[in-house]
Amino acid sequence: MTQSKTLIFIHGFRGTHHGLELIAKEFNGFRIIIPDLPGFAEGDHLETYNLASYVEWLHTFIKEQKLGELPILLGHSFGTIISAAYAAKYPGTIEKLILVNPIGAPALEGPRALASRLTEFYYWVGKQRPEKLGQKWLASRTIVLVMGKLMIKSKDKKLRDFINDQHLQYFSMFHDRKSVAESFTTSISHNVRESAPSIALPTLIIAGAQDDITPLSKQRELQKLFSDAQLEVIEGVGHLTHYETPKDVAQFVQDFIRLS
Repeated sequence: MTQSKTLIFIHGFRGTHHGLELIAKEFNGFRIIIPDLPGFAEGDHLETYNLASYVEWLHTFIKEQKLGELPILLGHSFGTIISAAYAAKYPGTIEKLILVNPIGAPALEGPRALASRLTEFYYWVGKQRPEKLGQKWLASRTIVLVMGKLMIKSKDKKLRDFINDQHLQYFSMFHDRKSVAESFTTSISHNVRESAPSIALPTLIIAGAQDDITPLSKQRELQKLFSDAQLEVIEGVGHLTHYETPKDVAQFVQDFIRLS
């Protein structure tokens, strides 16, 4: 294994590149590139924030890096949907695929269907309101804190406060009502299962044992849809492994890379 490998990290919905920095700090001798997704923070603007547009944006982004070797692509949460769809369409442009807390089951089916529908209505309301009111509605501090409360599993108050602070800083850095509403629709209309059977690349799945977004049983089912995938599970954590257990995530990733 060379020490010059490049990893490209793709963050989740309503996040920014900041959310994956704790994982990136655990890598020495690697080049880590973390763009902001289109529609968020310093990310590009797209005409339509659908999955096909995100995939084509990523294809252009990777080509623009002018890398000397194939990069390894890592996605978290919504970023796993984009990364898996990209790997299925452009397998010759990346070496390996890593999916951290993948969206491994349809959001509009199963026990979370009602919550997904309610959240969909929330974004629809924000898009219908006048611009300033809509922006305020979608950037609500209360909503951001509720999101965190539902996902954080750690009992460590200092860590919980840190994660809530991160969410308050970055979760409302979407460009406008259109971009956040359309990207949310994309996030619940697709999942990694759609792409998995078409991916032959070596793939690593990292799951939190207590992830409420995609239960561990569904992650095990997802693993079987790939032709070459391994599953690593982190106990005592849910969907926020990038904040709660970044060292564990990084270690699994580095062990996976060393297999080459």
